[in-house]
Formats: sequence, C-alpha cells, structure tokens
Amino acid sequence: MRCLAAILCGLLLAALPVRAAEVETVAPVALLLDVSSGMTLFEKNGQAAVEPAAMAKLATVAVVAGALSQGETTLDTTYPVSLDAWRRGGAPSGSATMFAALKSRISVADLLRGAIVQAANDACLVLAEGIAGNEAAFVERMNAVAARLGLSGTHYTNATGFSAPEQRTTARDVAKLARFLVETYPDTYRIYAEKEFTWNKIRQLNRNPLLLQDAGVDGLATGSSDAAGFGLAISAVRNGRRLILVMHGLKSAKDRADEARKLLDWGFSAFADKELFAAGQAIGDVRVFGGTQWSVPVAADHPVVVPVLSEGSDNLNARIVYDGPVPAPIEAGARVGTLEIARKGTPPVEIPLKATETVGVGGMAKRALGALWEVTIGLVLLPAKRS
Repeated sequence: MRCLAAILCGLLLAALPVRAAEVETVAPVALLLDVSSGMTLFEKNGQAAVEPAAMAKLATVAVVAGALSQGETTLDTTYPVSLDAWRRGGAPSGSATMFAALKSRISVADLLRGAIVQAANDACLVLAEGIAGNEAAFVERMNAVAARLGLSGTHYTNATGFSAPEQRTTARDVAKLARFLVETYPDTYRIYAEKEFTWNKIRQLNRNPLLLQDAGVDGLATGSSDAAGFGLAISAVRNGRRLILVMHGLKSAKDRADEARKLLDWGFSAFADKELFAAGQAIGDVRVFGGTQWSVPVAADHPVVVPVLSEGSDNLNARIVYDGPVPAPIEAGARVGTLEIARKGTPPVEIPLKATETVGVGGMAKRALGALWEVTIGLVLLPAKRS
C-alpha cells in the first residue's frame, strides 16, 4: 500500500513577506533547473512535446561519451567519412558542418569537437556510422539512453536533429539529459566551453553565442528549425552554483539570447541554498507492521539542501512516500522510503530515506493487533489512498 506523509517545509519561510510574481518569459516553453539539488526553479510548459532540433545532438554526444567510457572506442580511433555522411551532413548539405572531406578518416576527438563546437551534422553521422555501423543502430542507442534516464517524452529518429515527424522531446527531458552529461561525463562536457574549432583549414566559432557573454555559460547547445523555432539548452555556473536552462519556440536568435540571459540572471540572484534537514536528522516516521514498535524514524544520508527564494516566502511542498506499513524486522540504515520536495507545479526531487533505528519482530499479540489495525484503517482510508 502506497503511503504518504506531508512535511510542512513551506513553514520554514512563512514568517517572511509574500513575494510578488517571480519571473516571466515570452518563450512558449522554458525550464530552469538547479543542478546540485535537481530542483526545478521555473517551468513553463515543461512537458509539452517539441521538436528537439540540434538538442538531439546531446543524446548523440551522450552515446559517444558512453562508448568512450566503456572502452568501445577511443579518442584516437578514426572513422571514415562516407558518401552519405558527406552528402547529408557535409558541405553539400548547406547545414551546420565541420567540412569533413569525403573518404577521409577523422579521429573521435576531432569528430566530437565538430559535433559539439560546430554542431556539425557530418561529424554526428560519421560518429554514428563508426560506432554503431549505421545511423539507425546508433539511434537505437540514443533511445536506450533516453529510456534509461526516464525521458518518457523523448523519441529520436536521427543523430543530427534534422526535422522528422516522429522525433520529439520535452524541456524536462532535455534538462535531465543535459544534467546527465554535466555530471557523468565531465571531460566530454568541457568541450562545450571551447569557443572555436578549425577543421579542413576552416575556422568556426562555437554556435552557442552566450559563451561570448559574461554570463557564466560553459555549454551546451542552441538550435532552430521552422517547426521548433529558436531554442537552446545551456548550462551556466556562478559562485559555485550551476543552472541548466532549456527554452523552445522563440521567434529569433535575439529573443533567445535576451530571454536566456534574463532567466539565468533571475535564477542566480533570486535563490539561496537552505538546509532543510541535516544529515541523519529525523525527517518523519513510517509505519511498521509486525514490529516491536509502531513506527520508525527516517532520515537522509546527506544534508537536504534546496534553493529557496531569497526574498519572500517560497511555495515548497514535501512528503515522505513509502510502500507500507513496512514489515519488521527493519535494520538501521535500510532504505524504507523517499522524501519528495517540489516547488508548486514542478517535478519533485527524490531523496532516499533510511531507517535510523533497528526494529525487531514483535510478539504474536502485537502482530495480531497490528493486522487488525491495518485492516480497520485500510477500510476507512482506502478510497483516499487510491486517489
């Protein structure tokens, strides 16, 4: 039986005056994520289906980085530039390209820089063919990464982000994928901060214009298409805090840059980290069945720190979620639930909770009384719990 227990985290800031409207944006789709906590600071249509455009290349890079980490390929490995990769993604395509020469061989290190710095479609196609044998097989790996990360609103059909009827994603999914790249593959992520790359004697600047501004941006990607409009997925760090911003559907590159700067400035200035619970501090209790006691306190292994609005009250909701009552015996340190914390209207951050005490098996009389109590409470509360 799924059980919930409310934690009134919002009361921590209740004594402060109520803050007016937080921030607005003309972007049809936008999401601002705090990387350390995983908490969403701002969201507008974050679950709306959108065309990923060049943001699909984040999944391409994730597959390549995974292949490197597993030893499936190396930075020195070279792959050939096929006729298809050259024609669809190279100079003849008229799209973003590193100008890879037909039938030449290029190292993974250089292809990654082409794909990341120049958003080069020929680089993406050469990597896909070299690592997986063909683009279709590589796309299967992209979708496998999406499934593993729980990107339920995402489906890829190519390695480049070229428009395709069945290719889709959401701002929430793009933010999760970007966070995964930042945290899992830091060496690969550092390439996103490189301001230029020269290949075939052609020097190209990084296609992320925010890198050139004093905004703390050090990645990731911008893109546009007729269907998707102008969008981006960028990451920035200031004073040790990293934020990820995803936007879609803007009308121009200027609007994209202006709105991105506004949301980033707001995110960095409007929030301050607050410790809600210390490591090991009892956060609440979960019910126990058949034990020497009726409940057991639960706590997190690490301090629970979340960003809160530095002015005015913040609308945080928190609850303990667990399958219970938890049957005895329970060892101290065993995971028995999850703490979910969210700002209203945004997805929750999930923090594992562990029992702080050992609970042994109770005697026959106590177990019988516990069973009767559960049946009685279950009959009373079952409709509410189903909702």
